[in-house]
Amino acid sequence: MAETFLFEIVTPARLALSCEAACVIIPGGAGHFGVLPGHAAMLSTIVPGTIELRDKSLKILDRYFVEGGFAEITPERCTVLAEVATPLQEITRDDAEDRVKRAHDALMVSEALNVRVTAERDLRTAEAMLAAVNEYEKQGAH
Repeated sequence: MAETFLFEIVTPARLALSCEAACVIIPGGAGHFGVLPGHAAMLSTIVPGTIELRDKSLKILDRYFVEGGFAEITPERCTVLAEVATPLQEITRDDAEDRVKRAHDALMVSEALNVRVTAERDLRTAEAMLAAVNEYEKQGAH
C-alpha cells in the first residue's frame, strides 16, 4: 500500500496547495476526520476550521484555515474545494479578533436589515478563525 496520497486545496482563485501527504485532518460537517492513503471514497462538507497536514508519526507539518467547502476523497487523492484557504501562520491574532468584532457588529444590525443568517454564518467563521489561531499559538508554530 502507498505511504502517501495526493492532497490538494483548491479555491475559486487558485490552487492553494498540492503535495504528497501521509495524513490529513479535515474539519468535516459531521466532525473532524482523518484521511490516510487508501481511504475509502467519500464526499464531505467542510465547516470553517483548520486542516492539518501530518507526517507518518502524526507530527503536524502544516495548517490551513478554511472557511468552508467540500472534500472529495479517493484511495489515491484528497481534494478540498474551499471558499477561502489561508496558511494558518499568515493569520494574526489581531486579524482574527478584528474579524470577530466586525462579525458581532454586523450581527447586531442584521435584524433591522433582515440579513441575520449571513451575519450568523460570518460570526461562526470568524470565531472558528480565532479558535484556530488560539490553538496554533498554544501548540507553538511547527
